[in-house]
Amino acid sequence: MRILLTGATGFLGNNIARALVEQGHSIVVTLRHSSNRRSLDNIPHEPVNFDFESPEDLSIAFENVDAVIHSAALIQIGWSKLALSRKINVEATSRIAEAARRRNIRMVHISTIDALGMTTESQLGTEAHLNPPKPGCSYVISKREAETAVILEVANGLDAVIVNPGYMVGPYDWRPSSGEIMLTLKKQFMPLAPAGGCCVADVRDVAEGVISAMKHGNTGERYILGGVNMSYLELFQQMASVIQCRSPKVKLPNWLASAVGKSGDLIGKIQGREPAINSAATGMGQLFHYCDSEKAKRELGYQIGSVQDGLQDAWEWFQANGYA
Repeated sequence: MRILLTGATGFLGNNIARALVEQGHSIVVTLRHSSNRRSLDNIPHEPVNFDFESPEDLSIAFENVDAVIHSAALIQIGWSKLALSRKINVEATSRIAEAARRRNIRMVHISTIDALGMTTESQLGTEAHLNPPKPGCSYVISKREAETAVILEVANGLDAVIVNPGYMVGPYDWRPSSGEIMLTLKKQFMPLAPAGGCCVADVRDVAEGVISAMKHGNTGERYILGGVNMSYLELFQQMASVIQCRSPKVKLPNWLASAVGKSGDLIGKIQGREPAINSAATGMGQLFHYCDSEKAKRELGYQIGSVQDGLQDAWEWFQANGYA
């Protein structure tokens, strides 16, 4: 198959690109002038310069493709950049979905488990229904709205599937996302870990799940591509074990998380630029982002591998590529 892939220079997208090529597919990759093209070295691909607002670029990108996997997104865990998040995560998704519908091309939209709403340690997120929204940071709001845009196009005839990945670890994290925690742990001692938890999966397993959704997913359905539910304290301790450094020992109290987050907000107002540590980020860290991937296992053959192996391979990749 000839697959159009957006977001191929990102963490998940890059692993999807490699998996597609390994399976014998050819890929058309959308790029911007600012894209990190180094991440595509040694991956056979057809590059297309792409501006989703350009009808001509959309037409060129969709020429002679059999399916589109939409992985591109702006990840902003904060209160700022809501307008930009909506432009990139919602408007672009809507235009790509419309283009796929008009050409009768299957689409896989990559969302996030954060779009499913609030979960707890005992109440896991499922595809059955949406829970009340998580704190309204730019990323959560825009990704939930992006899903709505896809669902609207499905109602108009689009053949689309939505996948909801959790927290991913593994290699090819070119602009460190989850891997940033590993790099930080190596550089400095972190005595505290966020009090919440997440659903951790090897990014390569998620990439395979995305491709399986493209092949076997039912139109209009949502599939959670999660992994092992564990507290951030457990995850950070596993990371520290892999990189052989001191690990956090206790969970961050809610009152301290709130104080740290508000301090970050204040610093952002003074400096005119929102820092990574802000009240949205610390608030999300105190929540449990747990989910259930049984539907994907049952219908897509989704498999969950070892978190430890994913962390080990991530660290070895960081070392081999000059990050650590």
